[in-house]
Amino acid sequence: MTAAREWDLWSTTARLVVTDGARLDEAVTLARGLLGEVELAASRFRGDSEVRQLPARLVQGGGRTRVSPMLEHLVAVALAAAARTGGAVDPTLGRALADLGYDRDIRELPAYDDRPLVAAEAVRGIPGWRRVQVADGWLTAPPGLELDLGATAKAAAADLVAAAVADRLGTGVLVSLGGDIATAGPAPRGGWQVTVRDGEDQPAAHVALPAGFAVATSSTLRRTWQRAGRRVHHILDPATGLPAAPVWRTVSVAAGCCADANAASTAVVVQGSGGLRWLREQGLTARLVDDTGRVHLVGGWPQERDRAA
Repeated sequence: MTAAREWDLWSTTARLVVTDGARLDEAVTLARGLLGEVELAASRFRGDSEVRQLPARLVQGGGRTRVSPMLEHLVAVALAAAARTGGAVDPTLGRALADLGYDRDIRELPAYDDRPLVAAEAVRGIPGWRRVQVADGWLTAPPGLELDLGATAKAAAADLVAAAVADRLGTGVLVSLGGDIATAGPAPRGGWQVTVRDGEDQPAAHVALPAGFAVATSSTLRRTWQRAGRRVHHILDPATGLPAAPVWRTVSVAAGCCADANAASTAVVVQGSGGLRWLREQGLTARLVDDTGRVHLVGGWPQERDRAA
């Protein structure tokens, strides 16, 4: 019989479901341990994380420094996402995000920031993902580089936890970290039942995920704050260093792993109106909600009446 548990994590909710309820406690312990490793490696909001210490270490090492296996993995996932999306998902936007005011947990941001938005200055501060290399425990990058792995690390964490629980405990598992959902092992009869939605008042769809599949949702509605009299969000366009135009409220993509799904959903937000064509060219299955609330389905996403709950 399936069993589930939820807890607060990273300004969102973590949910873990296993098909063998007797393994739930062990699965949660394993998940919390791995997620703690991810946070210590990649959080921009912890002073003791590797990512926060990375700029100084790169300066001291002349652009080269040792990194933990976890950070190496997360950076490799981020670079693969950048390559797969033609640079639309770029992990070198840390400084640009901080300059926009997103330099702490989203819950701690001030209600209003009157500093102007200057695209040219933001772009000058973006080194570009091609200037970062990671292999054999070493990271090479411009000295002082500030990485932001937020676009990929949460999805990679969902994949890691799902694989570890299935492999070590022999149970089917679904891991949801906010909008990023990964599965591994056998699924319940009828597949994993998932509701895709971003916000209580937003369009929703219900889908069944086959065993081993994942879905990720990127949104311009969440993780927002006020800057210079306008609402800004956390998904930046590397071409400008500013938030991508909010053509899409939400983009949900299904794929074989959560990291791939998340990279695609984020890339479509950045690409704006060109994202639909890109999704079709990539042969991906997706559901998009535009700024008017209209739903667009791509690549076999099941037709279903939107519902409020």
